[in-house]
Amino acid sequence: METLQVGYLHAVAAAAGCSLAQPFPDHGIDWHVSHSAPGHAVDDEVTIKVQLKATYQLAPDPPGPTFAFTLDNDHLVKLARSPVSVHKILVVMIVPRSQEDWLRAGHDRLSLRHCCYWINLAGHAVTGRRRTTVRIPTSRIFDDRALCEIMTRVGAGGRP
Repeated sequence: METLQVGYLHAVAAAAGCSLAQPFPDHGIDWHVSHSAPGHAVDDEVTIKVQLKATYQLAPDPPGPTFAFTLDNDHLVKLARSPVSVHKILVVMIVPRSQEDWLRAGHDRLSLRHCCYWINLAGHAVTGRRRTTVRIPTSRIFDDRALCEIMTRVGAGGRP
């Protein structure tokens, strides 16, 4: 699942004109995504940190405005820290249970199944003893347009 999600991230970043860097050691953050543009107000290049997670325990296209996803409290504390100099987002991918259903290729497209959703958890409280359930908005599909909008907000000095 991790490799599939990394492929999804690479495709989205490429389509959005962003570059990727993988920190080593990662300290709980999987990727740094950067975008350069002379129109960015805070710098000519802005960066966000991305934590990737995947699950096959949810059906595709979850009903309702949000779906539940549970994080270890250690991960949540890192993602929820505020204020920060570099913003962080969590990207959760819902994948089919069977690996055979993850990918479809044809002459006119390559389809990855199912979908990634994103959230900025800055300021989110830890509520569980060891794990905390967070609500991920189904309206926040992580694609190239969403990533461009995130970078535009961060480039203007705002939050993702």
